[in-house]
Order: sequence, then structure tokens, then C-alpha cells
Amino acid sequence: MHIPSPHRSPLLLVAPLLLIVLVFSSNLHADSTAFIGATIYPVSGPVIEDGVMVVRDGKIESIGARSDVVIPSGATKVESSGKTIIPGLICTHSHIGMGGGGDGSDPIQPECWTLDSVNVRSASVERARAGGLTLVNQMPGSGHLISGRTTYLKLRRGGKVDDLLIRDASGWPMGGLKMANGTNSQRAAPFPGTRAKSAALVRGAYIKAQEYRAKIEKAAGDPEKMPERDLKLEALVEALEGKRIVHHHTHRHDDILTVLRLRDEFGFQVVLHHVSDAWKVAKEIAEAKAPCSIIVIDSPGGKLEARDIQMENGMILEQAGVNVSFHTDDWITDSRLFLRSAALGVRAGMTREGALRALTLSGAEMLGLEDRTGSLDPGKDADFAIISGDPFSVYTKVLETYVEGTRVFDLSNPEHRLFAVGGRGAGEDQTYQCCGERGGQ
Repeated sequence: MHIPSPHRSPLLLVAPLLLIVLVFSSNLHADSTAFIGATIYPVSGPVIEDGVMVVRDGKIESIGARSDVVIPSGATKVESSGKTIIPGLICTHSHIGMGGGGDGSDPIQPECWTLDSVNVRSASVERARAGGLTLVNQMPGSGHLISGRTTYLKLRRGGKVDDLLIRDASGWPMGGLKMANGTNSQRAAPFPGTRAKSAALVRGAYIKAQEYRAKIEKAAGDPEKMPERDLKLEALVEALEGKRIVHHHTHRHDDILTVLRLRDEFGFQVVLHHVSDAWKVAKEIAEAKAPCSIIVIDSPGGKLEARDIQMENGMILEQAGVNVSFHTDDWITDSRLFLRSAALGVRAGMTREGALRALTLSGAEMLGLEDRTGSLDPGKDADFAIISGDPFSVYTKVLETYVEGTRVFDLSNPEHRLFAVGGRGAGEDQTYQCCGERGGQ
């Protein structure tokens, strides 16, 4: 019988361990992907020429100049020379998926939630991916003073809304609260007929929410003392407590100031949307530290309160020190044209840096998601678009869109290409609902 020598070489004993370590190390980065040679716009920092971005497990692992980034062994290498990488575009005000809010029974319906009505299989979602969008604030319409909760959607691949939801630390779907003033919500009773009545109804609703919250606090967790559950007031309490950002449709300069008065009175967080007349009250908006989500590819469209809109809105707000984002209000602006918003902003006087930020990081900040997305930084979600050239060139095309490291749009894929280059109704779902009325082909 052979008895192993007690003096076997240490090298022979260590070799299998080294092999195991090497195999493990190789597998550790096997799911890494390195995009090499592109011009990269991180937004949070200066442009990187001949850059490298390493993605692993849906996150950005490292980013920098080719000479500064170590590409992990075993990583898949994607040659990206001659192309440009930008953060995924974020639309702070979108109606893709046809999600509706309140109906015609009441001007104040915060209990409604687009989560219960959005169709994530809609062709409009595909067209958004084709436009380089990775995140949207899916909104109900503006035909109510309060039309319901909004839904923040990551444009992942998925057949149901749960697949696209962004959840907070507790697992609860994230979103805001949609409010509006001006002429959209002025109709026959029970809707208001004047701006003064509009503000009065909103003020009354929030006072009731304050009283409801006070009863809950007084109950101190005792179920027998708790008030009867009220879904409408629950949603408003969420806004009062800062758990839900108010996204407020407003156009005219006096309507903008009314929103700021209500915000100060009740203490909710607000993002001002559209703000056609913002250039008239930019100083007041800046002093109020109110972020603005604007639209630049727009026309009054028969809406008198939007008649004074100016392309210079973005420039004026940027120079005043206001945090500015762009939105599509899709269908008002086709999501596939969203990148052009930044270009038109630059043409009207915005800085290049400010205009691109307005499509990305600023939008993330207005949704409270800046720690997750909006810029290309290590640790953030790998949400980005690969485009053919300068972000502000009319000749630039979106080539690929990635959400959390997974490609969700590829221009070279014939099925995807249809949604990028087809007409307004590319795919399906040409009919959509907005503001409680059916329209649009």
C-alpha cells in the first residue's frame, strides 16, 4: 500500500487552492461589461474623451478615461469608439401608457392612482425607450385640481406595471401627486368656474387633510380611536408629510404665484410644471427655491394661458438659479424628440451643461431619485443611452438604451427600429386618453 509522503511539496498542496482562487476571480467579473472608447457625458462631472464605463449587476462599477480605468478580467468588452454615452433621459411629466386619473365626478380626486390604469405594453412606452428615456413620471391629466397619484416608472422590459415600478426602502411604489390650476380645471359644476374658487377648493381639501392627520396623531396607534379610513385624505396627508412630491400643472404668472402661496401655507414639496410665464416671475421662483419642469417643443395649441410661452424660459430660469428640467408631456412632444429639447434649450441661450442636466440629473432630483440615477457615477443604476454623436446635433440618433445595465432598445434590431423611425402611431395604441376625454389619432 502506498503511503503519501509527509514531505510532499507545499507547491503541490497550494496549486489546487490557487486554481480555485483564479476560477473564482474570473467568475467574479464574468458578468461585467466594459464600454470602451466612447465620449462620455457623466453630467456630474466634465466630459470624458476616449472613456471607459464598466457595468456590473445593473450598476456602474467604474468610469473614467481609458488610461485610468482597469477593465476587469473576464469582462465583456463593447467597442464604442466614435459614439457618445449619456445618462438615460428622465421625463418628469409624461402620459405614456395612457394612464388616467380622476373622472368627471369631482375636481379633487387624490385617491386615484395611475398605477391602476397605466398600460406598460403600450407602443408609447416602446417609443420612449427609442428616444433614450429610462425613467418617467407617469402622470394623470390636468383636468382636475387634484387628479391623483403619479407613478415613477423605470422603462425596464416587462409585461406588467409591477415590472417597471420604482420602490422605496419599504417596497412601496414611488410616485408624486398631480395638481393643476388655470383653465384646464374650470368647467361646469362641481368643477370651479374661477381661479379664486379653484384655490379655495384646494385650500379646503388640505385643511381637511390637516384635521385628518391630527386625529391620527391623537389616536397614537389605538385602533379604536383612529378616524375612519379616507383614501382621499390619506393621499393629501402623504403630500403634507413630504412623502409624495406635488407635481403642479401651471402656466400663467399669477397661477404660478398662487401655487407658491399654497405650498407655503401647507408645507408640501412642489415641482412647477410647464410654467409658460416663468420668465415673467423668474426672480420669485428662484427666491422660493421651486424647481421647474418645462417644455420647449411646444405651441399654445389654443390655450390662451400658454400664449406667452418663450423658448428662452430655460435660459432665464437657469440664469436666475432655478433648478430646471425638461419634460415631454407626451403626446405634446413625442418622447423620441426629447433629446432635441436640450438642443433647443441651448439654441435659446441655455448652457450646454445646464441643458443636458435638464434632461437627466435635474429630473432625478425633482423625483427624489438623484441617489439612484440621473448621472453616470459609480454605484448608481446603469441607466444610459448610446448615441451616434454630439447630444445637441440634429443629426444625432439614439442607438441603444440601457436600463439598469440591460439593453431595452437597439436601433439595429428591426423590431425596435419601427418604434424609432415610424410615424406617430408606430406600433399600436394610436388612440389615447388625457384629461378625461378621448382624443388624438
